[in-house]
Amino acid sequence: MPTRKVEQAPFPVLAPDLDVTAFLTDCQVRNLAPRTLAIYRRHLQDLAAWLGRPLADGTTDDIRSYFLSLRERRNPGGQHQCFRVLRTFYRWLLSEGIIAANPMARLKAPRVPEQPLDPVPLETVTAMLKTCAGKGLLDLRDKALLLALIDTGARANELLSVNLADVDLSSGAILLRTTKAKRPRGVFLGKRARKAVLAYLRARGTLDPASPLWANDEGDRLTYWGLRQVLRRRALKAGVPAPSAHAFRRLFCLQCLKDGMSALAVQALAGHADLSTTKRYVKWALGDLAEQHAAHSPADRLLGG
Repeated sequence: MPTRKVEQAPFPVLAPDLDVTAFLTDCQVRNLAPRTLAIYRRHLQDLAAWLGRPLADGTTDDIRSYFLSLRERRNPGGQHQCFRVLRTFYRWLLSEGIIAANPMARLKAPRVPEQPLDPVPLETVTAMLKTCAGKGLLDLRDKALLLALIDTGARANELLSVNLADVDLSSGAILLRTTKAKRPRGVFLGKRARKAVLAYLRARGTLDPASPLWANDEGDRLTYWGLRQVLRRRALKAGVPAPSAHAFRRLFCLQCLKDGMSALAVQALAGHADLSTTKRYVKWALGDLAEQHAAHSPADRLLGG
């Protein structure tokens, strides 16, 4: 009987680092998001396994060598995320008096090449909306949901957490209570999106203000995975590649900037913690740049001919 091959972990499994445990406990006390805690835990455990001793004993040279090894296992974005985690952790060790000097104080973050942020193509959105032309409840919901994703720029979980009491259809204002920054913020629906949401809510009948704005076919709150299924089903029916929910957020940011909205306004509506995040969306495609240059060429406009 052939023996079954057992996959080996890249590094030996060690006893838990008590400093890591204390740090993660402190993060929990500060109500950091579960996803953030999971990212912290993963990177710190990886370094501990690579180092083979408590992280408090790590030196600057150790961490430099570790980041060299990461090049074989992580893309630039993953390396940069790891750097941010370790920087936070070692600053915490220093503030707690566990270490006398921060081994990362002289280290600089790995550079991350700027990648174009591709939005969902308008042709894809149009094709998916055409599949929602029916008058059934799910058609009305999916049409309203697609338009809300485009019009608000909200993250998927932010939009899915909205209750009826958080929506003012007369002005189009929506209060997002559950946000990445853990601070409420307002977003807006335009006339077309408002009309679609109103048609959807009328089809649902009388509802309690505490009811979720977006519900599944059983009346329960639509989950993130449910939203993904909506996007996949509509894309399949339209014969287009299924976009991610985040691609709609990118479309919102890019289109608002192209239409002349200030970067500060886009930052506020999108809930970007830093303006540098918003500025990443200013990277227009080459086609856009060519059109802009053709319209504003100094030689053509000033010299003629």
